Amino acid sequence: MTGGTAVTPPNILLITADDMEGTTPGAFGGPAGVTPALDRLAAEGMVFRRAHVAIAVCQPSRSAIMTGQWPHRNGAEGFQPINDGVPLLTSLLSAAGYSVGILGKVNHLQPVERFGWDTVVEMRDLGLGRDPARYADEAAGFLARAEGRPWFLMVNAHDPHRPFHGSADVAEMFGAAASDIPEPSRVFGADHAVPPGYLPDLPAVREEYAQYLSSARRCDDVVGAVLGRLDAAGLTDSTLVVFLSDNGMAFPFSKANCYLQSTHTPLIVRWPGQVDPGEEADRFVTMLDLFPTFCEVGGVEPGDTDGRSLVPLLTGGAPGVERDHIVTVFHETAAKRRYEMRCVQNERYGYIWNGWADGTTDYRAENMAGLSWSAMLAAASSDDAVSERVRFYRTRAVEELYDLVEDPDSLDNLANRPEYREQLTSMRSLLGRWMADTGDPRRTSFEGAIGTAVRDGDEP
Repeated sequence: MTGGTAVTPPNILLITADDMEGTTPGAFGGPAGVTPALDRLAAEGMVFRRAHVAIAVCQPSRSAIMTGQWPHRNGAEGFQPINDGVPLLTSLLSAAGYSVGILGKVNHLQPVERFGWDTVVEMRDLGLGRDPARYADEAAGFLARAEGRPWFLMVNAHDPHRPFHGSADVAEMFGAAASDIPEPSRVFGADHAVPPGYLPDLPAVREEYAQYLSSARRCDDVVGAVLGRLDAAGLTDSTLVVFLSDNGMAFPFSKANCYLQSTHTPLIVRWPGQVDPGEEADRFVTMLDLFPTFCEVGGVEPGDTDGRSLVPLLTGGAPGVERDHIVTVFHETAAKRRYEMRCVQNERYGYIWNGWADGTTDYRAENMAGLSWSAMLAAASSDDAVSERVRFYRTRAVEELYDLVEDPDSLDNLANRPEYREQLTSMRSLLGRWMADTGDPRRTSFEGAIGTAVRDGDEP
């Protein structure tokens, strides 16, 4: 711990990216030069190497963060409002004297009126959620209005969500309003954009990945601009800053799924006087943990939460959260198509149950828009490996098991191999117990598909 005097209660600045994969920032192993502001923030705080969102799609992911509850418990399994009676972070902090504000992604927390925001700025007033200067100005205005009170500000960049910078979709989706969107401070070309290993290295995939990286850079520009205003206001030392992404990038095998890259988020926490610069945490944390963390920091009781406060881990006063595995879920896409998935990951293996996979149901999601999926479809006619990836992505298997050490891109499904029966049984049991503990309404379906041995943890 760094020592020094902590400000009580501290201000809280929560910055989110929209669809930024966990390994995109340089501090998390991403391509050089994409995220200089985030890399500086990481050097000034603690980096979490095994942080996961609860669910890899925007609104339910954010709803889980702001309630500390699993989607099936808070009611927002997809793009639905949070259930009445579920405590909201902003309500608890407001009652403790905090001023609360939100910039961008306002309608992705429903019902909006229940959050009681003192300041609300929609994406249309932020250069369609992509103008760093406007974010900085609105943040500075909020800080001035909150003077004399602790505050919670949620800054939600709309990058690198589709449409990506440089794509034809920008003009198609935004029309004349696209002129309000500034260029990223750096634009990347396909020659320097090697896609992650779970995607085939095709020219069109490289082109789209380069567009994604340019959008990620503009998100980073937003982070740098807002942090600059925080510093100019003299509030850096009295502010807990948290950065994360709501889910993985909108490409096949990432967003709207339960793969490692779907839910892995680049969590960074900077807390002057409490967190040593350059610290790293290699334990599993879920973004459900942020709710009780912010409550503890703000001096309020979190109530019924599925997370655990990270404050002991951040301050070094106690070991804090200890997990040997993490659970993630998926329910429905933005188009309200239901694809029930559950995942358990430990230090080596990842297990996915696809409750929707019946051999005929076809998976469709936003991540299949744009250049990459079209390129995969075209290549499938002459490339057997790509053809198999396309087929598998559409229909899946009921169970998937991956060795994430040897196969971090989840390319080789081990679920049907006899030599991995022990690992499969263990992961099934972990998931079954979690479903029972949290009251997952799909537990009966899971047990029916896998067998009654899941309930007992025995070999089927």
